Amino acid sequence: MRADVRQVADGTYLVHGSNTNWVILTDGDAVTLVDTGYPGDRPLVLDSLEQVGSSPKAVTAVLITHAHNDHLGSAAYLHNTYGTPVLLHEAEVPHARREFLQQVTVGDVLKNIWRPGVLPWMVHTIRSGGTEQHPVASAGAFPGAGGPLDLPGRPVPVHTPGHTSGHCAFHLPDSGIVISGDALVSGHPTSRIKGPQLLPDMFHHERERAVASLDILEALDAETLLPGHGPLHTGPVREAARRAREHAI
Repeated sequence: MRADVRQVADGTYLVHGSNTNWVILTDGDAVTLVDTGYPGDRPLVLDSLEQVGSSPKAVTAVLITHAHNDHLGSAAYLHNTYGTPVLLHEAEVPHARREFLQQVTVGDVLKNIWRPGVLPWMVHTIRSGGTEQHPVASAGAFPGAGGPLDLPGRPVPVHTPGHTSGHCAFHLPDSGIVISGDALVSGHPTSRIKGPQLLPDMFHHERERAVASLDILEALDAETLLPGHGPLHTGPVREAARRAREHAI
């Protein structure tokens, strides 16, 4: 099985994993990897790097939008094997280290098992290692002073709390792109909504803050959305955030 890698701009690639997306940003031979899918997606992560002419050794840093198992999956492996720095918002670092866990519980899932798509999503999650824990003990915080990070792609962190306390999107102003993680998605196996939306309520640590973070995304100047789940979305991100808010009411 090969990863579904799509180039969306110069040096920017959206990768569809088994149920989660990640993003590859290239600058010459150097790479920034944003998120890493489920633990079981590791072969797809490595394949996606190969498809863009790179390798795990070339990854300058792994940026994690938030430390849920379906985004953190191979971060510990990349650090332990290649020494790759794993960076998050400062509020999310202890989450990645598993000093606490802000993630949907088995009980929450079972309460919603009657909803369309939840049972097959749960089965896939278990098979993909989504119930395992792969803490990144050495996770660190990227600089909090604002502005672009000194990494391939020059991503600008945008704190968008709610889904988790330290959830962070990344803005690529020069190419008009927002990497939104789970603060704004365009689809999910447990959702009947098509297009921009918040994830179903059970997935958010603080739903009200997740809704409020749509205001932050709405203020970004961008025309392309690279979500943590669902297909590429083109069109003003401000409109995508408004549509998600309408669905959330």
